[in-house]
Amino acid sequence: MTHIAPNHSTGTPSASTPPSNVVRLPLGLLGFEQIKEFALLADPAEKPFAWLRVADNNSLAFVVIDPFVVLPEYKPDIPQADVDFLGIKEPTDALLLGIVTIHSHNHATMNLKGPVVINRHSRVGKQVIIANAADYSVEHLLPVAETAA
Repeated sequence: MTHIAPNHSTGTPSASTPPSNVVRLPLGLLGFEQIKEFALLADPAEKPFAWLRVADNNSLAFVVIDPFVVLPEYKPDIPQADVDFLGIKEPTDALLLGIVTIHSHNHATMNLKGPVVINRHSRVGKQVIIANAADYSVEHLLPVAETAA
């Protein structure tokens, strides 16, 4: 198993990363296994959130967030089979994204048991069930930002 460190440069690809925002998930996402191609889109005005949008369907997208922004002590153990599948050699090769579920205006959660792990260099990813999933929730409550009065 591999411990993945915080995404120190979530939005900034390394020099060896393809300049594209296309992410390939050969196995799809849980419940969306048939969808393989996504675009990772970030708008600075929506930080720390980003969008994992279906490449050929602009109306279908998932809100994602760097889980370390919300929970700095997050220590996901990625199973070795997933590390090998993704070709991750170093922890810094991996970009982790938590899928966000918006339940209501003031209630949103993030899945910490099944993050999307992306190889920063190949842009191939997989939603994995972490080996220490019992330590985390699929509905980790996100803090609500205070709005100016």
